[in-house]
Amino acid sequence: MFRQLKNLTDILKSKRLTISTAESCTGGLLAKCLTDIPGSSSYFKIGVITYSNESKMKLLKVRASTLKKHGAVSEQTAIEMVKGLKRLANTDIGVSITGIAGPDGGSREKPVGTVFFGIRIKERVLVYKKVFKGNRAKIRDLSVRFVINELINKIGG
Repeated sequence: MFRQLKNLTDILKSKRLTISTAESCTGGLLAKCLTDIPGSSSYFKIGVITYSNESKMKLLKVRASTLKKHGAVSEQTAIEMVKGLKRLANTDIGVSITGIAGPDGGSREKPVGTVFFGIRIKERVLVYKKVFKGNRAKIRDLSVRFVINELINKIGG
């Protein structure tokens, strides 16, 4: 993963883009990876861990009605998280991650490993759903790898 991460941070630096993160199931792992690279203060602005519904509502302005109707692990919540992050951080790129890393918490509709991602690049918001296999650590790692690769694909060209 280090090579891909270094590739992403080089792109961010060369294009003078800033990034912020709003993470739930990954618990700050994406922010940690982005700030492991020396010089990260030139591109990384804010990382928030909004693990509880209350923190999603308070910090990112996710609506209670969204959480009630769709749940914390949903496309709608990922979108509201990344839009709230824009208001909070005002960076070029925002990433939200919300999912079920397990080992508990899954359901028939949303099994363990279900993760939703919101990626905002400038004013464009993209949303993704992935279902990863593995234990808690593997699901979190795969989630971060997915975001890094997706960002490289979207901004690297």
